[in-house]
Amino acid sequence: MKLHLDDTTYIDTNEPLDLSIPLVNSEENPTAWYVEAPKFEVVRTENYIGSVQEGGSVNFRNVFFNPHGHGTHTECLGHITKQVHSVNTVLSTYFFKAKLVSILPKRIVQKNGDIDFIITPDQLNLDTFEAEALIIRALPNDSSKMNRHYSTTNPPYFDVRCVSKLITAGVVHLLVDVPSVDRESDEGELAFHHAFWEVPSNPNFKRTITELIFVDNSIEDGDYILNIQMAPFQNDASPSRPILYLPKKK
Repeated sequence: MKLHLDDTTYIDTNEPLDLSIPLVNSEENPTAWYVEAPKFEVVRTENYIGSVQEGGSVNFRNVFFNPHGHGTHTECLGHITKQVHSVNTVLSTYFFKAKLVSILPKRIVQKNGDIDFIITPDQLNLDTFEAEALIIRALPNDSSKMNRHYSTTNPPYFDVRCVSKLITAGVVHLLVDVPSVDRESDEGELAFHHAFWEVPSNPNFKRTITELIFVDNSIEDGDYILNIQMAPFQNDASPSRPILYLPKKK
């Protein structure tokens, strides 16, 4: 189906570009933040088995997972505030103009000898940015991101000085293919999160961060329409399914 954005441009809803990583009942599921793999467990009682294979009438399983540690998720300022604000309340519209960019994080040797890979402000070219959502694909990029175990690997992250450029450019929704915009081990500072959501000085209830996406190399950098699909969890974060659509001319 064609959805017309204006008199000259449309998107084809039959051509979605899925940026989400599926949740699977396997060690192949990606993990971060020191959590184990998710679990899908058949419900069993004295009179009931939630497995057709085992003789039950339906498949009926409990799923144990962590939104932040087990795949694509969208989060709000409730991630870092004393009151756990819900992303289900913060995100109330779901289609946005978006730009996709690919960036190779810089290799930086810290004073203590640690080697970090960091996306820095000078790598963000947002002078002509005219969208609400920015999607960043970190390079190198390959399908191993679909099942990586990130804990204790010090994945790439963002220099906190990027935030001022993002806010000035009008970025409301930031989507990244790393476990966090902040360094894995930062003594709980979460500097980027605090700066982006302006916590505690001026808490922003509009901006969201979506982490652990996967952008296939077949998807080119450029302008898109983004649809953030999200389970209605009353929680600081929810599993989500960001979908891109390429605008086309009539």
